[in-house]
Amino acid sequence: MAPIDPRTVILLAAVMSGLMALVLYSLKRNFPASIKGLSEWAGALLVLLLGALLVAGRGRLPDFLSTSISSFLLWSGLYVAYVGSQRFLGVPSRMVPWMVLITGALLAQIWFTSVAPSYHIRLIVTTVMMACLSGAHAWLIFRRGSITSSRALAIGVLLFLFAAQIMRLVTSFSENFPADAEFFDTSAMQLVYITSFAFAALLFSISMVLMATDQLRIELEHLANHDSLTNALTRRHMDEACRGELERCRRHGRSMALLLMDMDNFKAVNDTYGHQAGDRVLVDFVTRVKALLREPDQLGRFGGEEFMALLPETSLEEAIHVAERIRELFAEASDKPHCTVSIGITTNQKDTDTVDTLLARADAALYRAKANGRNRVESA
Repeated sequence: MAPIDPRTVILLAAVMSGLMALVLYSLKRNFPASIKGLSEWAGALLVLLLGALLVAGRGRLPDFLSTSISSFLLWSGLYVAYVGSQRFLGVPSRMVPWMVLITGALLAQIWFTSVAPSYHIRLIVTTVMMACLSGAHAWLIFRRGSITSSRALAIGVLLFLFAAQIMRLVTSFSENFPADAEFFDTSAMQLVYITSFAFAALLFSISMVLMATDQLRIELEHLANHDSLTNALTRRHMDEACRGELERCRRHGRSMALLLMDMDNFKAVNDTYGHQAGDRVLVDFVTRVKALLREPDQLGRFGGEEFMALLPETSLEEAIHVAERIRELFAEASDKPHCTVSIGITTNQKDTDTVDTLLARADAALYRAKANGRNRVESA
């Protein structure tokens, strides 16, 4: 059986890198601009493609290109992918230390290629650089945000690449390492290292695509569940949250509270100051109310200038206290324009309560607050 040709493996890796670069570039063109890093990821794969083509030309191209520059492109591609992940995760880049490290490694490669040729020392430089880049990249993804399946795949691939480089470095010092070894040696160990990097590049590019699509799904879910102006939750989401909380209260005998809040004389703000000023008042209202609520509480826009707050594990007395704090916050506001707020409160009372009955009671309480002079809290 003919041995696997390392040059063929490298060329296949180059083709796969090029195809995945096209996929990521297509995602960049079609995904929202808020998803960062796709350009860098696509660019990294193109740099790896060029480096792989130079490596495949080793023995046919000048050593400066096929050895020194190809290694430089390999490290640069891994670093650009790292920068892409930094942008994707919202982490600022520190380019200078990495540029100094990569430049120093390039100078070492040139020296031990053209001045004092040594495959072993070039191997040490390459494996150390790849281990540093893959290890730093894995640590970056691990420590930023929750670990999803796509991020777990990326971390796993990077750790595999890190471990392979460490193993390659260690075995290069063993007695069995041939003194006259070359890159295209067809030994089993060398073939394992070459093919492992090729598959690692493919799997990591797949993980990039999966991470980007996960982020797109998160953003679409956010758009579906949040009001575009105020960033409060939508009416549909609040209905589902109330329904779920009612079920939990029935199972465990707990209490929940619902607040309906309406901004008093809001139409006068629009008529006097304009709709843009009215929008700012709505955004400010949501921001300030959120600051008064607990983490489990949810605030949604019910419609127009009317908002709903869901307070789990809350008695009527506690809900009244929260509502009074909200009312007092806006009653004391001195900035113009501003509105006072009227609030209607209810809590779950029977096992037969539904979202509609809760809303009806809270709405009736809000109507009484309006009828009794506004800037009031009433409970059902």
